[in-house]
Amino acid sequence: MTSSSFATGFVLGLTLIVAIGAQNAFVLRQGLRREHVGAIVAFCAIADALLMLGGIAGLAQVLGHRPMLAAALTAGGALFLAVYGLRALMRARRGGTLAAAEGAAPLTLAAALAQTAAFTLLNPHVYLDTVLLVGSVGAQMGEARWWFGAGAASASLVWFTSLGFGARLLAPVFAKPRAWQVLDALIGLTMLGIAALLVQRLVVSLNP
Repeated sequence: MTSSSFATGFVLGLTLIVAIGAQNAFVLRQGLRREHVGAIVAFCAIADALLMLGGIAGLAQVLGHRPMLAAALTAGGALFLAVYGLRALMRARRGGTLAAAEGAAPLTLAAALAQTAAFTLLNPHVYLDTVLLVGSVGAQMGEARWWFGAGAASASLVWFTSLGFGARLLAPVFAKPRAWQVLDALIGLTMLGIAALLVQRLVVSLNP
């Protein structure tokens, strides 16, 4: 149970975080420039972990006394993942690239962390993905919820570490629309699969 919960959290966390966006482009850019990479990766991973685990802890306490609210959030999470998955499959048809701008002046550590914080915390989707979605799914896993949270947080750490420190290897790959088409297709199918599992869990909870 613990290993499967960890794996589920890891897969969900990875599918939510791997996307073309300003935060990933900034981490990739700093990785290419080899500027404050460790500090930036640590900030992104720690911020995600705190938001995810905070969401799980808070929602677990709330949902423990409100089974109908838990059912509603499960249904909402399944719907969100299904829509997110379908959107990923639509993106897979179009393709896209993750470009890291070059040529800007070097950043101080404080400036780099300030930009990282802005890209991370001023994005409303980060709270929807980490606090609400990961939190609501993890909160319903009982004692295994912390393994689920650890898996989701580990996915964030693995992704940002790979993106920052492996930038010179990953940049040519992410510059190819075909690579993102394949990735988005995998993300879409994975999210639809997790949505189906949530629906199954909901049906079981409503029909004990």
